[in-house]
Amino acid sequence: MTSNSLVLDRDHIWKAIDVQRTNVTGLLEDLSADEWRQPSLCAGWTVRDVAAHLTLQQVGPGGAMGMIFKWRGSMDRTIQHAARQRAAALTTEQIIAQIRDTIGSRRHNFGVTYLETLSDILVHSQDIAIPLGRHLDMPADAASVAATRLLSMRWPPPLPSARKLAGFRLVATDTSWSTGDGLEVQAPMSALLLVCCGRLTALPQLSGPGAATLTARLLA
Repeated sequence: MTSNSLVLDRDHIWKAIDVQRTNVTGLLEDLSADEWRQPSLCAGWTVRDVAAHLTLQQVGPGGAMGMIFKWRGSMDRTIQHAARQRAAALTTEQIIAQIRDTIGSRRHNFGVTYLETLSDILVHSQDIAIPLGRHLDMPADAASVAATRLLSMRWPPPLPSARKLAGFRLVATDTSWSTGDGLEVQAPMSALLLVCCGRLTALPQLSGPGAATLTARLLA
């Protein structure tokens, strides 16, 4: 697989995480009570659930074991259960305050790396903003680092959507990033990251000779 990826050092990545955390708290402060109850891009998750999940980006060994003890049959269902519990236990103001309190911290969840923290905040902030018709910038350089990680990771296991991108060459139209071999698919970097994470709302932004084939594969 050929790849042309931007490289950001750890400090730049944490700064990008802090910027996105700052932006998402500003967005959350502006939401109405009804918007907090709306569905997010994550199937079965409300905006409130996703925001509550973002308070759980610094879970240590003890917290991780606590989640395992409440296992729901899969990691996805277990994480969703933890988010819903958090969403029910905290007030709106507490959720926003706890996300804000992570700004400047360099802790990340036990068992993963800071690159997963980057992917988490970049994608989940769009999970909140897009269905509400709100705009939240996603830096192309940070998104390229997150996408490179998602498409090359072995642990945690790669997402099913990322595995479906095999056999395509992905090319960003707004930064010098590309990866893969095969039919070329072009899109803004933010859309490519969302597609890597299975967010089908970004499919209309795809273009190039492989766009229709990849869209059909992801929709199947």
